[in-house]
Amino acid sequence: MDSATVYVGIDVAKEQLVVAVHPTQMCWETTNEQKAFPSLARRLLALRPTGIIVEATGRYHQPLARALAKAGLSVCIVNPRQVRQFAGAAGRLAKTDAIDAHVLARYGQALQPQPRGVRDAEAQQIQDLVARRRQLVRMRVAESNRLDGVSSVVAASGRRIIRTLDHEITSLDTAIDRALSAERWRDTAAIVASVPGIGPQSTRSLLTELPELGTLNAKEVAALVGVAPLNNDSGRFRGRRTTWGGRRDVRSTLYMATLSAVRYNPPIRAFYQHLVDAGKPKRVALIASLRKLVVLLNALVHQHRTWTLEVPRAA
Repeated sequence: MDSATVYVGIDVAKEQLVVAVHPTQMCWETTNEQKAFPSLARRLLALRPTGIIVEATGRYHQPLARALAKAGLSVCIVNPRQVRQFAGAAGRLAKTDAIDAHVLARYGQALQPQPRGVRDAEAQQIQDLVARRRQLVRMRVAESNRLDGVSSVVAASGRRIIRTLDHEITSLDTAIDRALSAERWRDTAAIVASVPGIGPQSTRSLLTELPELGTLNAKEVAALVGVAPLNNDSGRFRGRRTTWGGRRDVRSTLYMATLSAVRYNPPIRAFYQHLVDAGKPKRVALIASLRKLVVLLNALVHQHRTWTLEVPRAA
């Protein structure tokens, strides 16, 4: 079998996997549990696939992706929305697990997406801690907003909940910092934290939710975060450039960091002020500054050096 033509799509559910192979149309089912992964990996290795396409499905795909990557298989985690759009464009409107698996295989053959590094268990655990911290912060904000105009009994209850949430958030901060002090994270954490405007929480988020930092060029990292300006032109019409897509949580973290950077980071502040003086709306100037900040971070990590007033060339 010619390995250049083989793509595998795996539809992942909580309890089972449906595996489809393009172009042979082979299809089979197996269980989504650790004990089934070695035999699945051996069967896939025999096919010598160019790529294995798996949809991001919350948590259910993660152990599978790690097991296949450990076996030496090329695994690409893709966005479910993009796969459904591809299926619609191909006229595959029906939806079953087997159809979805075949669509994933065809998606891989047609678009040949580049595989990204699969997070190992340690990296996934740290990301889970960061995500949990974000959930608790949102809960604390919601509880604080409920205190206005309520009775003293309800207010006392809210304050007890807030104290509990504060304690849990502090415990999570300690656990995250302890995990990120490991040698594999230490140098990158020091580089990211050296940039004015990037605080401890921004550092934690960037290390765990943007692991590609330093491995991409400027355009790629901006597109991954969702701050690359996208064209909207047709014929003679030239529409406004907009940003869209990308990793929302990373972008939210960097948005808050940019608010600080336009005050305390000289190159970012000068860039922002230049855009405002040129007549750009402040929000547009802020998003452009966010893009400049993430490109700067990417270049520093790529060059393995901490921040200085000398702006590094983008990777």
